[in-house]
Amino acid sequence: MDRSLPLRATLAASALLAAIGFTSAAQADTCSISFTVLKAGLVVGGQGGSGTMTCGNRSYRLAIGGLSYGIMIGASETRFRGTASFNGSPRSVAGVYGAGGAGGAIGRGAQAIVLANQNGAVLTLTGYQRGLQINADLSGLAITIR
Repeated sequence: MDRSLPLRATLAASALLAAIGFTSAAQADTCSISFTVLKAGLVVGGQGGSGTMTCGNRSYRLAIGGLSYGIMIGASETRFRGTASFNGSPRSVAGVYGAGGAGGAIGRGAQAIVLANQNGAVLTLTGYQRGLQINADLSGLAITIR
């Protein structure tokens, strides 16, 4: 098995997401964000985690929670890193993000996603997932700033 495949997939996804971010967030403030999400379930699943958003010299602690429903079995850990773009206060990153997805993880695999919330904040994320999980589900992810 070619071990460089996950690295190449992550780099390609990063380049694509960076291009999307440049066109959609021309006037927005941007901060770096990283968080880890643990997800497990059998048809109905739950997810939770924590992370940090850094804006200049200030850091904001994040709490992550959510539910999933659909075809799902297993458990995984996903570590995301990327940018949060928003207009106004960094606190507008707090909110509910919805996503539909299908995939699986056996061992370790690359991830890339762009999410938006009700406040207009956009998260552009890449990372990796590890665990044993198969899913085709709808997820709701809530981010709160502590």
